[in-house]
Amino acid sequence: MVSPLCLGANVFGWTADRTATFNVLDAFVALGFNFIDTADVYGRGESENLIGEWLEKRGARDKIILATKVGYEMGPTERGLSKAYITRAVDASLRRLKTHFIDLYQAHIDDPATPLEETLSAFASLIQAGKVRVIGASNYDAPRLRQALQVSRERGLPRYESLQPHFNLYENETFLKQLAPLCREHELGVLSYFSLASGFLTGKYRSAQDLVGKARSRFVKEMLNPRGLRILHALDAVAEETSATQAQISLAWLLARGVTAPVVSATSVAQLEDLAPAVTLKLHADALRILDEAAL
Repeated sequence: MVSPLCLGANVFGWTADRTATFNVLDAFVALGFNFIDTADVYGRGESENLIGEWLEKRGARDKIILATKVGYEMGPTERGLSKAYITRAVDASLRRLKTHFIDLYQAHIDDPATPLEETLSAFASLIQAGKVRVIGASNYDAPRLRQALQVSRERGLPRYESLQPHFNLYENETFLKQLAPLCREHELGVLSYFSLASGFLTGKYRSAQDLVGKARSRFVKEMLNPRGLRILHALDAVAEETSATQAQISLAWLLARGVTAPVVSATSVAQLEDLAPAVTLKLHADALRILDEAAL
């Protein structure tokens, strides 16, 4: 069981230094949440290092459901989902995280060069060894995810219990049309990443001028188009009716669309406190219709 909001740790060691990271993690737990998602590739291990240091200093491991990922390139020969690499990568993550086990270990990206049976067998060995509790997939398309679930079933191997897709009000067609039915059919948890579209859905970026000097400008600039602005206007309309923020509404929409726990990043306690009320915000039918008409 996880909290309905997942703290994305991609900013730790990047736009959030050690002090900011510790402050956000402290506040996240104080708000009653318990789910943290990182990856070995974030900051080339720095995100995991900072989380591990915080877990050790706070004695907080038993309060946290800890997720990390493997697969993206960490070095010239350090990437993919082969058994040999996964075996090395998990031990490196465990050292950085200063823990004996990972609650949710995710294939960060599909590796077509490695047979699914090899990858899933490697994960099975980690579960048997007590290093991993359950496994999940990230960035898998629907045919590959279905195939992976079939291999697990036919070979008696652990299956992916969750999917982490790129899904938000702006980026939604692939998930809703192809992946959501598969997740419902197999009862997979869903952890949406880029849940706020790199900050675009907070409403703070409305022109090219707003992007000057911003770390996420390269992600956001392509959304400053008629459709993106239409979505922002819809968020504004719902915000006026509900007195919620655009960010809270965007996350509540994801929860209403079947997401288990949207992954959100925060570089300050104030940002986190602004997002937290989303988990209790219930959007009425008219609000959902307004958002759907703008986004779908």
